[in-house]
Amino acid sequence: MIFRIEPARVEDCGVLLTLIRGLAEYERLLHQVVASEERLRAELFGTRPVIEAVIGWEDGHAVGFALFFHNFSTFLARRGLYLEDLFVVPQARGRGYGKALIVHLARLAVERGCGRFEWAVLDWNQPAIDFYQSLGAQLLPDWRVCRLTGDALERLSDLRAA
Repeated sequence: MIFRIEPARVEDCGVLLTLIRGLAEYERLLHQVVASEERLRAELFGTRPVIEAVIGWEDGHAVGFALFFHNFSTFLARRGLYLEDLFVVPQARGRGYGKALIVHLARLAVERGCGRFEWAVLDWNQPAIDFYQSLGAQLLPDWRVCRLTGDALERLSDLRAA
């Protein structure tokens, strides 16, 4: 089997959406997916792209992806690379494709002068936690993700600064 990693192209948005739905199903969050090919196309390839993606191909079939973007560390005064999502389809797991995608992004981070490479993992996903730790990643025990969406985000945006 031949495995290769390629940057997502405009014509790959449908493939990418299928992989995103596969990830959401695995994470038991399929009900939250409202993404569309059009939104992905706009965010990946619009006038001001905010995300990047790579797709892992095995013998011409998409078997995984990584979606990422740059963030910034004020303490380092350097950009970082943030991995939003990594997914390999169940039938292609155990072949090293997840590791290959992570290594690919680590190389990008180094080439781009990033001070760090980060991502989050669900606390129940022990296989992923074990995998990431085997690569040398540290789980940060003192940090929790905060998120505002929907009505809460709208309400906060309507507040006047004190």
